[in-house]
Amino acid sequence: MIYLKSNADIAIMRENGKILIEIFEKLKEIIKAGITTKDIDTVVENIIYSHSAVPSFKGYRGFPAAACVSLNAEVLHGIPHSGNVLREGDIVSADVGVFKNGFHVDAARTFAVGMITEDTRHLVDVARGSFFKGAAQAVIGNRVSDISAAIQQHVEAAGLNVIRDMVGHGIGRSLHEEPSVPNFGPPGKGAKLRSGTVLAVETMICQGDFRIVTKSDGWTAVTKDGKLSAHYEDTLAVTGDGPAILTLAEN
Repeated sequence: MIYLKSNADIAIMRENGKILIEIFEKLKEIIKAGITTKDIDTVVENIIYSHSAVPSFKGYRGFPAAACVSLNAEVLHGIPHSGNVLREGDIVSADVGVFKNGFHVDAARTFAVGMITEDTRHLVDVARGSFFKGAAQAVIGNRVSDISAAIQQHVEAAGLNVIRDMVGHGIGRSLHEEPSVPNFGPPGKGAKLRSGTVLAVETMICQGDFRIVTKSDGWTAVTKDGKLSAHYEDTLAVTGDGPAILTLAEN
């Protein structure tokens, strides 16, 4: 069942989104060679608690951290660790959820560590761009797969692939709600979008084979062929004025 949000609900989620905006701005400042994925998680957790909010992910199905921090070929659900040191040329994604005043918001960004290659920059840029292609389809009367198809078309036109085994999702009082939002598929399928539908649209793409495997930690998903992956996500609301992105500073 899809739970529609009122204007008041969306206003709360937008306020929560400001915490994620602050987090990503801080991560832009601190991410550099020599820090660890655990350092990133510590910054994320401290900012969330400073706003009297709760990390949505910590303890969720046993996940041990406030942020999923994934390096290079890691697609998502990377467990932060003090032994995972960032090196020049790496890319690292931070996926963060915040819960406050009864509602969750969820967003992710992929950051460059120092100078990265042109191919790696292309991957990161396409991940972000494909989100906005999909988000533009989040309008009243469209269907969920209109978002999916727009994402897939943008990614594949750029010579890259979308991850098939992980999808976006509805979000609100629960971290994961209906509907699921794949990053692939034909348009015109799935639930019809109505005013008050709130989605965490998250594009997960890769340079090579879209198949993934899970590491022995039971969480970290990596590309099967070891090629790089990038992740971009925002929480958005379907409204009478078009898609409203709740976790983006420019909106």
